[in-house]
Amino acid sequence: MLQDAKAEEIMTSVKEQEAIRKLMVFLQEWDSAHKVARSRVLDNFIKSNNGKTEPELELEFSQGASLFLARLTAWLRMTYMYSTCLNKLLKSIGIFLSAASGRRYLIEFLEIGGVLILLEILGLNHLKEEDKRESVKLLQLVADAGRKYKELICESYGVRSLAGFLATSSSAEALEDVQVLLASLGRGNPKYQNQVYKGLVAVLPCASPRAQQLALQALGATQDTVGEAPSILVEPVLDVLCSVHLEVQSEAIQLLRALMAHEVRPALLKGLVAFLTPPRKKTFTFYNTTVKDPATLCLKQPMLVYIQQAAAAKAIGILAKESAEVAEELLQLRVVHGLMVAVGNLDHLASQRHASISLEDSPETWYTKMDPVQAEELASNRIDIPRDMARMQSTEETNPRAS
Repeated sequence: MLQDAKAEEIMTSVKEQEAIRKLMVFLQEWDSAHKVARSRVLDNFIKSNNGKTEPELELEFSQGASLFLARLTAWLRMTYMYSTCLNKLLKSIGIFLSAASGRRYLIEFLEIGGVLILLEILGLNHLKEEDKRESVKLLQLVADAGRKYKELICESYGVRSLAGFLATSSSAEALEDVQVLLASLGRGNPKYQNQVYKGLVAVLPCASPRAQQLALQALGATQDTVGEAPSILVEPVLDVLCSVHLEVQSEAIQLLRALMAHEVRPALLKGLVAFLTPPRKKTFTFYNTTVKDPATLCLKQPMLVYIQQAAAAKAIGILAKESAEVAEELLQLRVVHGLMVAVGNLDHLASQRHASISLEDSPETWYTKMDPVQAEELASNRIDIPRDMARMQSTEETNPRAS
């Protein structure tokens, strides 16, 4: 019996030594390989090890998985600016960072400055969007590890890098991933939650409607966590109402609803009412579309102030209907006059429609709270919308150059 046990121990030792020998040969081959050979190694590694746990990876590498991870991170550090097998390299590192019970892999990656490298990748314009998306995925794995790891990302100017990427990325999938990451950084991270919130606000003026929509969604999701909304939010949120994209307007209105319980409410309501009466010198100015046939009447495209006017009228109706207190404040701001101006805007049907709905939807909201002067103002400003629209169309048909 004793001899059998000793023989088995010797066989095990031989197997372990053989496994270690194979590992060392593998690592030596990696060290001496060029880009093409390393790319093949990464392909095989990703195919064979995706989804493995820490014990399984250690078994695969004869308890030396960290030796291979160290080589991956070293190569990343040396080559990430040149996009050398970057996507495969990031995916391979992701296998280690996502491995169950593999916290030590995460620590080893962070010790070589992994977070800073991932964030810098996001700011390199010459790199591919798919590479940047892989970088965001790895940052998400870091954030998922807990509060101190979220803080590490934020301390590394992560919010600024991620917000900048959200504002400029052309990849729909990457935009969704970075929004999830920013929202994650804003939860369970009290030290930096306001920084995340302000970073999302900074995205709102960007040129990407999808980024604006996602930023507004994330702001709404983190509003309760942040508590009081900062005053810097007012102008960017109101400004996105001029977006020609209805999905952006819709998200902005949803956020406005959430903000009615905060100190920024008076400033938001004042801004909404102001949008109902755009400056007169701009009111009747239009951009004309270019048409191939000169004889064809150019269709009018309303200026952004008209789009903003219509969106403001819509938002006001929704907010007033939900809260009598908000309706009272709007009346003090002479909202009825502004809505009547919008109803009378014959150059923009959406303004007329939304202002009319806001006036007619909840008559009890407005009429029971009006003083005699306000009631007289409304009565004296009645407009027959169908008749005026018909008159405008008739004028255009008889005199197409007038517009």
